[in-house]
Amino acid sequence: MLLDELRTLLARHARTDWTTGLDGVLVSRVDRTDPPTPSMSGTVLAVVAQGAKRLALGDRVYEYHAGQYLVASVDLPVTGNFVGATPDRPALGFGLALEPPAIADLLLQTAPGTAPRSTGASTGLAVSDASDELLDAVVRLLRLLDRPRDIDVLAPLYKKEILWRLITGPQGPMIRQIGLADSNLAHIARAVRWIRENYATSFRVEDVAQFVGMSPSAFYRNFQAVTAMSPIRFQKQIRLQEARLLLAARPKDVASVGHSVGYDSPSQFSREYRRLFGAPPSQDVTRLHGAAVP
Repeated sequence: MLLDELRTLLARHARTDWTTGLDGVLVSRVDRTDPPTPSMSGTVLAVVAQGAKRLALGDRVYEYHAGQYLVASVDLPVTGNFVGATPDRPALGFGLALEPPAIADLLLQTAPGTAPRSTGASTGLAVSDASDELLDAVVRLLRLLDRPRDIDVLAPLYKKEILWRLITGPQGPMIRQIGLADSNLAHIARAVRWIRENYATSFRVEDVAQFVGMSPSAFYRNFQAVTAMSPIRFQKQIRLQEARLLLAARPKDVASVGHSVGYDSPSQFSREYRRLFGAPPSQDVTRLHGAAVP
C-alpha cells in the first residue's frame, strides 16, 4: 500500500531539521503533541502519512489527516501543530516547496483547456484527499533518498509529475494561479511580500493596492480571501512574529523590540503580543528560555 511505504520512507529519512538530500523536499517526524505554534507556512504542498495536523489562518481552521494534503499558495502567518502524536505512533509528513517558475513552465506545456481555470478569488490554504497517482509520485521521489546517484536525473521528473497531479486535481485552479504572473493570487503574493519586507512601516491599503496593480476594492476582497484577514491585521501578525524572534535574542529589551517592529505604545505591544502568544512578552521569553527574565 502506498501510504505504508510512504510512512516507512518518511520514518527512515526524518532528520531533526526536517531537511533531506532532495532540494525543496522536507520530511517531518513529530513524537509528541506540542501546543500550537505561530510560524510562516511557506508556499508548499504538505502531505500527511500518519497522524494529523491542524492549522489556523485568521479565523479559519484547517485539519488534514493521513492520506490528505494541504496546499499553501502564499507564505502566510499560521498557527498550528501536529495532533495525536506519540513516540509509539509519531506524526509523519512530506513537504515540497511550490516554485512559481516550475508551475509556469508546466502550464506552458499544457494544451489549452487541460488545466482547470479559477472561477473566483483563491484561498491561501486548501485541503484535499491525495489521489493514488499523487502518492505514487511522492513515494517515487522519496525512494531516491536511497539511490542518491539517480537524484539529478529523476528528481526533476518526479517533482514535475507531482505538480501535474496537483494542477489536474481538486486544487488545480489554485496551483495554476501560483504560476501565472498576472493572476489575482500573484498580485496578492506580491502584496504579502511587500508587507513582510515593510512590516514596521505604516501604510494605506490604497497605496499597496496601487503598487500591485489592483483597485482598492478588488485588492481588499482578494487579500481577505487568500489570507483570511485584512492587510492591517496581516501586518500585525508579521510584526508580532518578528518581535518574538527578536526577543529570543534580546530578552531584556522588550520596549525596544516593540518599537523596532512598529509599536509606539509599549502597552499596546504587550496587549497584542499576549493575545497572539498567550502571554505578555517578558513571560513568553521566560517560557522560551526556560529561565526567569529579570
